Amino acid sequence: MSRYRGPRLRITRRLGDLPGLTRKTAKRSHPPGQHGQARRKRSEYAIRLEEKQKLRFNYGISERQLVRYVKKARAQEGSTGTNLLKLLENRLDNVCFRLGFGPTIPGSRQLVNHGHVSVNGKITDIASYQCKAGDVIAIRDNKASKQLAQANLEFPGLANVPPHLELDKTKLSAKISAKTDREWVAIEINELLVVEYYSRKV
Repeated sequence: MSRYRGPRLRITRRLGDLPGLTRKTAKRSHPPGQHGQARRKRSEYAIRLEEKQKLRFNYGISERQLVRYVKKARAQEGSTGTNLLKLLENRLDNVCFRLGFGPTIPGSRQLVNHGHVSVNGKITDIASYQCKAGDVIAIRDNKASKQLAQANLEFPGLANVPPHLELDKTKLSAKISAKTDREWVAIEINELLVVEYYSRKV
């Protein structure tokens, strides 16, 4: 399935707050649909599926991409769930969002795809680029690019920049000083349920 382009508040009503997907908040708290208000007992499969969907919609990735990340996380040392979150957090579009260069992750992806962002001095238009400790992320030295980033920095999607990102607002650049910590992942999720969901499928 390709990237979701439908109504975003419909997703947040079903799955809860997803800061990477949208800044808006729904007026209704119950899930969408005719039976949204009815209390229903969810199966274990449904609970795991919802946790997986949270990751997909928050980071704006397809099912195929998420399966690929799960396989990568499993091949690394340590907890598969933590490794998965770190891989997703280190995507270039997510790093730009966490720095405040883009209002949401889809907005940050557009910023990257249109060539407004450089990594270590080179223009990088691949949103899925895996950032590493020591990388320098900067807004291109271009009037239009800087105006876009400065406008977004006035109202960042998330107020707190994680400690592993050293942001210089005057230069519109940031350095990744260390690896991502699990506690600074913005989305509320049980990553173990996501790993369990894929344990039979991958």
